[in-house]
Amino acid sequence: MEVAAGKRVAHGGDLSTIRRRFPDATEPWIDLSTGINPVPYPVGDLSPEIWKRLPTRQQEEALLIAAARRYGVRDTATIVAAPGTQALIQLLPRLMPTSRVAVIGPTYEEHEVCWRRHGHDVSVRAGLDQVQDCEVVIAVNPDNPTGRVLPADRMPTGRRLLLIDEAFVDVLTEGASLASHLPPRTLLLRSFGKTYGLAGLRLGFAITYPDLARTLRDELGPWAVSGPALEIGRVALDDDAWLPAARERMIGDRRRLDEILVRAGFAVAGGTPLFCLVEHPDALSIADHLARHGIHVRRFDAMPTRLRFGLPGNGYEFERLARALAG
Repeated sequence: MEVAAGKRVAHGGDLSTIRRRFPDATEPWIDLSTGINPVPYPVGDLSPEIWKRLPTRQQEEALLIAAARRYGVRDTATIVAAPGTQALIQLLPRLMPTSRVAVIGPTYEEHEVCWRRHGHDVSVRAGLDQVQDCEVVIAVNPDNPTGRVLPADRMPTGRRLLLIDEAFVDVLTEGASLASHLPPRTLLLRSFGKTYGLAGLRLGFAITYPDLARTLRDELGPWAVSGPALEIGRVALDDDAWLPAARERMIGDRRRLDEILVRAGFAVAGGTPLFCLVEHPDALSIADHLARHGIHVRRFDAMPTRLRFGLPGNGYEFERLARALAG
């Protein structure tokens, strides 16, 4: 299904919209409509100076060193910091000559919309075996919302650009990312906010070959990432203990979420440790029922029998979800 270039893409996290639709819903709302870690990295106190001064080159270099170590990147010249991966998704189509673009999907719709908006010939293909005629190939790996993981040795290299959105790869086992053995003319997107639960910080990275990395830096311009984001990102990415512990907690919480959803009659259709995609013939009616109970889940216009549930953040939220579904 093609997405019109001028269409505004629906996203999770739109609590203001759902509140208007269900003004009498139970409070407080529980937002399960995103794939963001509900237990964020603990941000400590920041120096007051960080709010008063422009970000420095030294701060950015320190962040890039931390990110390169965390992601297994050998050369910091190949990694670019940006104010979230969405900024990079919107920028990249402007930097490429008009191309035939294949998006492996259906998947995160912003990829299709942004390339189509800038005049590229975009089509959604079901698999990597269907992209032979395209100069640019885009894959979300693991996929959002299905969680499908494409094997690294099947990625179609040798194109004008291979773009792999690895927004959720941090929560998978080691070796799922291509960052440490980047193929030629490939660009990886890495999200910071989803795994570390700090989406409002707006921090993400591109990992790519040096020429494109240099062009991205030039296009983003000076001070693209705020000083607080540079500092918080550096500290979090340098923390060797937090991520493995968070990953284990997510896996356990995802198992608990699956049990609740299966008991309620859903069939699990996919997901990652950060979210679960389920199927039910009455999915939209159930989503409305949950909204009346102050629980927001992700619906899909193109997949009306499917819903995506993010992880509840604590025992209270798990219990409220279980009670609402039991009702």
